[in-house]
Amino acid sequence: MTTSNPPTQLKSLHDWIGRQEHHDDCLTVFPANALASSLNDESPFIEGDALPALWHWLYFLSAAKQSELGQDGHPHRGGFLPPVSLPRRMWAGGDLQWYRPLKMGENLRRVSTIQSIEQKQGKTGELVFVKVLHEIFDAMGLAMQEVHDIVYRDHSRQQGPVPFKVNDTADHSHEFSQEIIPDSVLLFRYSALTFNGHRIHYDRQYATEQEGYPGLIVHGPLVATLLAELLRKQKPKARWLSFRFKALAPMIDNQVLRLYGRAIDATTYALWAENDQGSMTMSAQAVIDES
Repeated sequence: MTTSNPPTQLKSLHDWIGRQEHHDDCLTVFPANALASSLNDESPFIEGDALPALWHWLYFLSAAKQSELGQDGHPHRGGFLPPVSLPRRMWAGGDLQWYRPLKMGENLRRVSTIQSIEQKQGKTGELVFVKVLHEIFDAMGLAMQEVHDIVYRDHSRQQGPVPFKVNDTADHSHEFSQEIIPDSVLLFRYSALTFNGHRIHYDRQYATEQEGYPGLIVHGPLVATLLAELLRKQKPKARWLSFRFKALAPMIDNQVLRLYGRAIDATTYALWAENDQGSMTMSAQAVIDES
């Protein structure tokens, strides 16, 4: 993948670099308990409990007016996020670091900053990558930070379903694993909990006929959360220090989602997800502290 000279549009998009927005929120127990129920977790949360890794995505939500939504269900671009003209927007990955656990019942502030905007030329056409830095502050200061990678691309130029990216070099050796089948109800509940109006997650006709997918798309953040939960169940008392993940291919609903993990060393774990064809759809690495 090579970087091309920035066109006029990209030069104008660079005006968004450094743009910020702030969100204040309280980590109330209902969203966490609702997600726990959706994931068949029988342990309810109470105030003072540590919020599990990646569950902060249930909070700091933006509520755009219905009139401000585009055809895909996302808010129109040009507010906080730059007005990239490419129609498809996807969560490509992220890099998170914790300095202290986030606690249920805390009042927090999230400061979001556009870090960078890059155009690249891929095999399927033009791509635009946007990095957003999210910093979450508690009463003591910076508690965690996250670099959120967003990729914009054109619709598929091929007829029929979008092909999966095949990964034939995946290392299948693992120490723990889980299989689940994400159905449309789970996708709907996660969309509701994160106030995500993107239609590829709940509108099957739109996902298949307008965007060319073979079914509904499982949220990238949901897959990442399931990987983190896989490790949390192995190490329930560990303190999370960092988590990095990268989306490699779309995961379709009603297919078997296989989650795997293994230790790299005493504190570092490799995690990954595969579809029912054996192709890796997401890779991740977590660093935890059990002391």
